[in-house]
Amino acid sequence: MITASDFMDAASAVGFDFYTGVPCSYLTPLINGVLSNRALRYVGAASEGEAVAIAAGAWLAGRRTVAMCQNSGLGNMVNPLTSLNAPFQIPTLLVTTWRGRPGEPDEPQHVLMGQITQDMLSLMRIEHRPFPNALPGVEPALRQAVKVMDEQGLPFAFVMAKGDVADSGLDQPARALLPAGRRADYRTGGERPSRAAVLALFLTLTDDATAVIATTGKSGRELFTLADREQHLYQVGSMGGAAGMGLGVALNSSRRVVVIDGDGAALMKLGTMATIGAEGPGNLVHILLDNGVHDSTGGQATVSASVDFAGVALACGYGYAASCDDEQGFSRAWGEAMTARRPALIHMRIRPGSMEKLGRPTVSPDKVAQRFKAFLAS
Repeated sequence: MITASDFMDAASAVGFDFYTGVPCSYLTPLINGVLSNRALRYVGAASEGEAVAIAAGAWLAGRRTVAMCQNSGLGNMVNPLTSLNAPFQIPTLLVTTWRGRPGEPDEPQHVLMGQITQDMLSLMRIEHRPFPNALPGVEPALRQAVKVMDEQGLPFAFVMAKGDVADSGLDQPARALLPAGRRADYRTGGERPSRAAVLALFLTLTDDATAVIATTGKSGRELFTLADREQHLYQVGSMGGAAGMGLGVALNSSRRVVVIDGDGAALMKLGTMATIGAEGPGNLVHILLDNGVHDSTGGQATVSASVDFAGVALACGYGYAASCDDEQGFSRAWGEAMTARRPALIHMRIRPGSMEKLGRPTVSPDKVAQRFKAFLAS
C-alpha cells in the first residue's frame, strides 16, 4: 500500500500535472489527494468518455495527463479511446479500478467487468500493468508508462486493486454559486442558412490566433473544404467529445478556443456543458450548429427541436448564450461572445444538408494533432 502523495510526487517528477476523471470508492484516496494538492489540476468529468476528451485537449495544450475511472467506466471510454486517442495518437495515463476482482466479494454489477477488465484494455491495444502499490516501484512504473506512451503515442493503463492506496482526507474548496449569465435572442423565424454559409462567415470573423475544434461529421468536413488551417482540428470520431476536448485546451492555453459542435453530438454528451460552466474558462466559445438531424447518417431527426440549448448553457454556468437563426444574428452573437468573461454559447439553427462537393480531410489525424499542438505552443 502507498499513499496518494507517494504516487503524486512520483507522477509529478515525470511530468504528470493534469488529472481528470469520475470517482470510484477505490480511487477516493488518490482523487482526494489530487484535489487537495494546489499544485495539480483536477477536472471532475460528467462521464468517463468526457474525461478522455478533456485529457486529450490538455495533452494537445502541452500537459501530461491522467484520466481516472472505475472499471465499469471503461465501457464509456471505449469510443474516445478507439476513435480519438488511437487515430490522433494522443497518449494519456489511465488509472482504472478493479471492482469485481475474481475471488473478491463485490456487488453483482461489477462481477462481469471484473472478469474482463484486462481483456478489454488488451482488446483496445492499451498496454496495462497492475497499479504500483509499493513505494520502491512507483517511480519506475511511471517512467515505464511514459516510455511506452512516448514510443506508441497511445494510452497506458494501471489497474488499481482495493487497498492499493491508503485512505486520505479531502481539502477541496467549495464551488461558489455563479452569477446569472446574459442571454440574447436574435431569432427572426426566416429562412435558415446552410452550415457551409455559417462556417464561411465564421472564418471571416475569427483570426489566425484562434484554435478551432470541429465535431465529427460534416462540420469538420465542410470546415476543411472551406479552409484547412493549422489551428483547425477535425474530430473524425468520438462523437460528443469536441466540447470536452475544447475545455481541455482552453484550461491550458491563453488562446481563444472555439468548439464547433452539432446538435446530435452535443446531446450525446450534454453533461459536458455543466463541466464547462463549472470550470469557467473565459477563452472558450461554444458554437452549436443545429440542423435538427443526424446529417451524416441519412438525416434522421434529433430531439433538438424541443431543446433550448442557450437556456441549458446558462443553467450550466456559461456567462453568455445567444439564440439565432440567420447570419446577421450570428455576427451579433459572435461580437458579444468576444467580451464574455466566462464560456459563451452561440446556438445557431441552420437548415439540413451539406455542400454539394464535400471533401474529407486529406491530412491524417495524427498529423492534424501534431500541427495543432505545435500551433498551441507557438
